[in-house]
Amino acid sequence: MSGAASLVIAPILLPLLAGAGMLLLNGERHRAIVAGLNVAGTVALVCIAVILLGMSDAGTREVYRLGNWPAPFGIVLVLDRLSALMLLLTNVLALASAVFSLARWHRAGAHFHSLFQFLLMGLNGAFLTGDLFNLFVFFELLLAASYGLLLHGSGIARVKAGLHYIVVNLAASLLFLIGVSLIYGVTGTLNMADLAARVPAIAAESRGLLEAGAGVLAVAFLLKAGMWPLSFWLPTAYAAASPPVASIFAIMTKVGVYVLLRLSLLLFGEGAGASAGFGSDWLLWGGLATTLFGAIGTLASQDTARLGGFSVLVSSGTVLAATGMGQVGITSAALFYLVSSTLGISAFFLLVELIERGREPGADMIAVTREAYGEEDETDEAEEDVGTAIVATMGLLGVAFIGCALVIAGLPPLSGFIAKFALLAAALNPAETHQNGAVPGSGWALLVVLIFSGFATLVAMARAGIRIFWASPDRTVPRVRVIEMAPIVFLLTICAAQTVLAGPVIRFMQATAQSLHAPAGYVSDVLEAAPQGSRKAEGK
Repeated sequence: MSGAASLVIAPILLPLLAGAGMLLLNGERHRAIVAGLNVAGTVALVCIAVILLGMSDAGTREVYRLGNWPAPFGIVLVLDRLSALMLLLTNVLALASAVFSLARWHRAGAHFHSLFQFLLMGLNGAFLTGDLFNLFVFFELLLAASYGLLLHGSGIARVKAGLHYIVVNLAASLLFLIGVSLIYGVTGTLNMADLAARVPAIAAESRGLLEAGAGVLAVAFLLKAGMWPLSFWLPTAYAAASPPVASIFAIMTKVGVYVLLRLSLLLFGEGAGASAGFGSDWLLWGGLATTLFGAIGTLASQDTARLGGFSVLVSSGTVLAATGMGQVGITSAALFYLVSSTLGISAFFLLVELIERGREPGADMIAVTREAYGEEDETDEAEEDVGTAIVATMGLLGVAFIGCALVIAGLPPLSGFIAKFALLAAALNPAETHQNGAVPGSGWALLVVLIFSGFATLVAMARAGIRIFWASPDRTVPRVRVIEMAPIVFLLTICAAQTVLAGPVIRFMQATAQSLHAPAGYVSDVLEAAPQGSRKAEGK
């Protein structure tokens, strides 16, 4: 194997080895070592993701054949611009969450760091895999790790939300298996590239069964993506999770969005024959309904953590609607928006605990201390563990809150505004709309929904900011550690960098969208990969 191709498997192997190694250590006796391994492993994953993104941006598509078996008979990992982008986003969020957890949350339960690494293994594998069978394997791996992480910290609210989360995702797994079985029964393959080559030639009498299988599979991922009305579980689960877990969970819904975007354009694009455009209208109108539901939920939320949960629905719904419109320009803008909104929401989940910490003097700190360390409730011990209170803390938290609000609501001057402007510019472009046969009025519907969701988020954020920073008579200055504030600043700085470097970032997103809408290169690279791996030019 070439060195470049071999690097493709590193985002899967590294967290596997790191997580397994942590399990061999006694978490109580070697807590510092385990925590250090988790952060070091995540830093290494970010570095690898940056290298892989550079490789993909150079116009190459790497195909790694495990066991050197040719596709479609063997397992393949495929690195292109989209998978590299999702890898980098995932591991950047993971780094911020891992560092934030070191302040105290990693001590609230057993095996936090090993579960964290196994979650990264599942996420990275889901973004890299080239066949549906191994997508199911990685899907189950990340879900199994997420079950433990959601329950991390115990408490009645987390146990209740965790049980609901487990039941919902087990149902999604069942639907996944049924859909995959139907597709395999019709096509005889689960390799994504091979499926794309076979779908146009499916006999008319078998096409209904194929589309039924694809529909069932789509429901499984729409459940994970949080499309309305399948999103009933998400706000409560995300609000109940501990802050570092909720922060990394911001990328979990994007797994479903990624798979739907990948498969809809690969299997049911313009070259899919009679099945071309299958399900696109459902994605469009379902995504718009999800965005509206999330916006209404933000207005109704009295709790900042639930406000973050509904913001996740707004983000997912917007990207799903853009995917359903099936236009290159809208897809590129949606990818820009996906990155911006995910970073902002992840930072907001971390910020929630800090801004709520001082609302009732001592109460929040005592509750967290009992939850994390047992029944000891000495206020002095809790305060010593949290950090040192300084007057500038409230100012720094206020600035961070404004930054999160601007990104999530899509207001200037940060990246959220550029993302929404790019979406609307593409959606209302008559030339591109007519050329791609978009649903009449879909661009204007997207305009109305985006304006309403942005206004609703602005109102909800302003109300929360007034309640937290201005109208709390019993407010005390929260005790915040640098290690807690640094990850939030890190994520918001990336959003600012995305704004400053909007031109190069949008060009990358446009190249990504163009390759997704022209999947012939993906199919040929995977099916024709040489035994030693391949490195072929990706469509630019």
